[in-house]
Amino acid sequence: MKSLLLSEYNHLEIADLPLPQVGSGEVLVRVEACGICGSDVHGYDGSSGRRIPPIVMGHEAAGTVAATATDVRGFAKGDRVTFDSTVYCGACAYCGRGEFNLCDRRQVIGVSCGEYRRYGAFAEYVVVPQRILYRLPEKISFAEAAMLEATSVALHAVRVSEAAGNETALVVGAGMIGLLTLQSARAAGFAHIFIADVDATRLTLARQVGADAVLHCSGAELVAQVMKLTGGQGVDCAFEAVGREETVAAAIDSTRRGGTITLIGNIAPEVTLPLQRVVTRQLRLQGSCASSGEYPQAIELIAAGKIQVSPLITAVAPLEEGPRWFDRLHAHEPNLMKVILTPRAQ
Repeated sequence: MKSLLLSEYNHLEIADLPLPQVGSGEVLVRVEACGICGSDVHGYDGSSGRRIPPIVMGHEAAGTVAATATDVRGFAKGDRVTFDSTVYCGACAYCGRGEFNLCDRRQVIGVSCGEYRRYGAFAEYVVVPQRILYRLPEKISFAEAAMLEATSVALHAVRVSEAAGNETALVVGAGMIGLLTLQSARAAGFAHIFIADVDATRLTLARQVGADAVLHCSGAELVAQVMKLTGGQGVDCAFEAVGREETVAAAIDSTRRGGTITLIGNIAPEVTLPLQRVVTRQLRLQGSCASSGEYPQAIELIAAGKIQVSPLITAVAPLEEGPRWFDRLHAHEPNLMKVILTPRAQ
């Protein structure tokens, strides 16, 4: 089968690999669309340590069922499907509590690290366990479905923030996850949502998908703008979707006493914590990892138009153009948001 293979760091090539075989409880999916995630770009150059070559990356995907194992029930050849990126065991204590993202034996589609290697969806076919598979409604295109994984991540971040409704929020970072978190917070009942970024183009998209205010600033200026918008109180909840020390600090300083800062971004492995400000203002720092059961909600909200993903898709391109698009994304070319690759002729 045709595959986009990371044969060595900073080098992708179209390769002919054997068709994967289904095992017990597994489904062979014919891939129709697969998005390039930021984690794939970090894997491309080796900076994440999570895409050790050779590996076929790609975990934001959708397609049709091509074959199933004999013990699979509820899915048949030709069904339109998508799947979670997290492969969980279903048997550990975390899975028993529904915390699939924290599974003791968690693996991720399209990742190779020291513990495991699982080939991904930048290929004509991919094998996934039935338990992470979801049926896809006709009204969601395959390209839109490739956005479901990122949407589920944003929905999870909002859910673990435990908002009651009618709150004010700040999203720091108007990248893919930030823009989807903005929309997820709106769907969850947040009353006023501000978003900040240093990229004006991204903020234009943020206005398009429903931000109440866009803040083209960072650091102390960002905090001052938030205080002005909130009468000096700060927001009820800040969603940090970058993962750098300066953006984490701004999120903390923009949050009211007793508020919550949900940490989604994780570019920097460590940041300095302003401990006294966190303790004396009784702030809650909440980490958010991947998603855990939000796929059905993501499907419902996108199908209903309550979360818009089409404006965030920069390009849908053939798999053969994958190396070029990875180079452009790795070079931080302006005005690129989500690029989706398809193995099928357009």
